[in-house]
Amino acid sequence: MEGEQCKSLLQWLGGTSLFAGMDDAYLQDLCGIAMVVSYRRRATIFTAGDPGYGFYLVKEGRVKVYMISADGKEQILHILGPGEPFGEAPVFAGRSFPAHAAALEDCRLVFLPRDAFVDLVTRNPSLALNLLAVLSQRLRQFARMVDSLSLKEVPGRLAAHLLLLSRRQANGDELELELSKTQLASLLGTIPETLSRILRKLQKAGYIRIEGAKITIVDRQRLAELAEIGKF
Repeated sequence: MEGEQCKSLLQWLGGTSLFAGMDDAYLQDLCGIAMVVSYRRRATIFTAGDPGYGFYLVKEGRVKVYMISADGKEQILHILGPGEPFGEAPVFAGRSFPAHAAALEDCRLVFLPRDAFVDLVTRNPSLALNLLAVLSQRLRQFARMVDSLSLKEVPGRLAAHLLLLSRRQANGDELELELSKTQLASLLGTIPETLSRILRKLQKAGYIRIEGAKITIVDRQRLAELAEIGKF
């Protein structure tokens, strides 16, 4: 990688949660093994069962990580944006990827090969601690997802997702759906028709106001109560 490219990548890596606080010397080592790769929208990045030769960080664009059930139904597990890692679970186990990953839009990803990364970790244990922190956070997300899918009905899942988007996008009570209704339905464990019906019901009941992909939270307290209770 050329000097200017490496410098730019070094700064970017240092701003991610996985590598925050690391010395420039170690970030320089990371730049030495990193590869920036591009994927077109809808392109498959890896499939479940592929050897875990390394892991990725999203530099630009968004990626979905998902599973396919025996009857062919897609269940989205994560939607990942800039700075977020994925495919990191097999890094130390040396096993295959447990899920599929695909580009939701044109993406640029940073790929870190497993063997070279593990060699860096042995020389800098703080890397392992950062990675463990990320994996722990991912496990908590899975726990919340299991809790939501098993204990809450779809209105509660949708309310919780809208509140999450509101916090993440930091635009007050205004937010924008980042996924198509089909993708959002998959993430929430339902079907598009049910999702559309509940969105209309939320609007009619005065929880939200819908204008295309833009949603305004009209009554945040009631929406939060719905997210907690799980049903109307």
